[in-house]
Amino acid sequence: MFKNHPKGLFVAFFSNMGERFGFYTMMAILVLFLQAKYGLTESQAGGIYSWFYFGIYALALIGGIIADSTRKYKSVILLGILVMFAGYIVMAIPGNPLTITVIGLFTIALGNGLFKGNLQAVVGQLYDDPKYSKVRDTAFMIFYMGINIGAFFAPFVATGIRNWFLKTQGLMHDGSLPAMCHAYNNGTLENTEQFQALANQVSGQNVTDLAAFATQYIEAFGKGYNYAFGVASVAMVISLLVYVFFNKYLPTVSKVVTEKKENTGAKGNLVSFLLSAGLMIATSVIFYLALDDLALGMAVGLFIGFVAMMFQISTKDERPRVVSLILVFFVVIFFWMSFHQNGLTQTFFARDYTVKEVGPFTNIFFGLDSILSFIGAIAGVVLLFNKKKSNMLIGLSMVLVFGGLTYYFISSAAPSNPIAPEVFQSFNPLFIVSLTFPVMGLFTWLRSKNMEPSTPKKIGIGMVIAALGFVVILIGSLGLVSPHELQYVENGVTKYNPVPDSSRVLPYWLMSSYLILTIAELFLSPMGLSFVSKVAPARFQGLMQGGWLLATAVGNKFLFIGSDFWGKLDLWQLWLIFVVCCILSAAFIFSILKRLEKATK
Repeated sequence: MFKNHPKGLFVAFFSNMGERFGFYTMMAILVLFLQAKYGLTESQAGGIYSWFYFGIYALALIGGIIADSTRKYKSVILLGILVMFAGYIVMAIPGNPLTITVIGLFTIALGNGLFKGNLQAVVGQLYDDPKYSKVRDTAFMIFYMGINIGAFFAPFVATGIRNWFLKTQGLMHDGSLPAMCHAYNNGTLENTEQFQALANQVSGQNVTDLAAFATQYIEAFGKGYNYAFGVASVAMVISLLVYVFFNKYLPTVSKVVTEKKENTGAKGNLVSFLLSAGLMIATSVIFYLALDDLALGMAVGLFIGFVAMMFQISTKDERPRVVSLILVFFVVIFFWMSFHQNGLTQTFFARDYTVKEVGPFTNIFFGLDSILSFIGAIAGVVLLFNKKKSNMLIGLSMVLVFGGLTYYFISSAAPSNPIAPEVFQSFNPLFIVSLTFPVMGLFTWLRSKNMEPSTPKKIGIGMVIAALGFVVILIGSLGLVSPHELQYVENGVTKYNPVPDSSRVLPYWLMSSYLILTIAELFLSPMGLSFVSKVAPARFQGLMQGGWLLATAVGNKFLFIGSDFWGKLDLWQLWLIFVVCCILSAAFIFSILKRLEKATK
């Protein structure tokens, strides 16, 4: 896999894996933790979630400014790992009030901002060497796959830790119970009979004091998630060790930047960047006052301020490249606003609208041991079609061993098996890892025929594919009772009703949506990173990677659109918003395609 690539890619691959494990732990459980622990509504939890995601990516701009100004990319990356570790430690402490939890989230976001964009910039620097430049797109796909190996295990580990702690308290998991517990304690639960039945079921006994049970269940649920955050901090230690011992294989700026006229000196750059950062802050304040919304004001203001900053500090020769990048950043906003619904509204859908129990075959996708066996069997089948006899024999052995294990898991499973909504977050990284090589193979084959789409065209195709992903879940949502139909106001109090089992669908609707969105992600995200590293002027490598992440941050800040409309629109209408956004973004990319392709030459 690493053949024909520099050793530094190997270091970046594994350094990023631990960080992504922690990140996808957050994606899998953050909104569920906020609601279970603090009793927040979907809109409130979505607001914090979108702020967190905004911070993770927006603060990459600060990381890029610091690294470009000091030329100490590797030192800034190391600092980022240490800061993230401190944030996960805060999240792992049980019993924190919401304010401390938010501080912990900000600390993680700050560390990620120092780490993420600069590591991507360093990977790009590896391929500035003409010896490796032709495999730049492939390198970013391999790097992206490393991201998702850690991400695949995160939801399973988080779910396992949470369920283990519940078990130590004599309780079982039911994703709908925390909301019912909070509603019961607040006096807003309409159906207490269903609550009583579920309380008896998860505790294994007849519960006589529902108020005490509700408090106990909320406490146990929250602590289980705290310990899952603790595992994420351990993953950060692994990333730290890999990076500390092997970062010597990563390049330094002096080996990459050869045009002295582009390097005006660290002090000069730092002054320009600080002045421009002040411009961004001022723009944010103006938009905050104009929109009367702090979140929207900061998001829109920072992005427009960044655009103004780049025009201020770029030269006439650099400006065409800068403009091309900014146009792509604009499209990225709408992709991530849609795609990252997987950790928000699609997680709500997994919890509230997907069946709680599945049959023996479907159950293999919701257990770590069974899904790894299934993956091993599929990999064996693929090897059977290899021309080498040794690979065919290995494939046959894998089919027999892992296929037999898969059959054992299916045959030994109960007719009905409970599943956890957090596990759905493992499908995206699983599909990334599984599909990276086929997609790379497709691009390689097209390249051999001189038919490979340009990097900007791949981004446009990705937007079209993303729209299809939301069409799937839109179809699956037709006829389901919507959240706003389950709530009503009585004497000024909003009464709460859980989603009836008749409005729960098979998990394959959501799994299929994730599959298509993953294909879209492979066409857009690693290609976007490659495009930025290829087009960015040499002295703005960290800053423009930060700009990519800032655009991602703005998109993530607009995630609240999904959670705000969750209780106001029919489900199919909610998904239609993202279908339209992706289609319009694709149309925009194709309308400026020639300009973008020219910038890559």
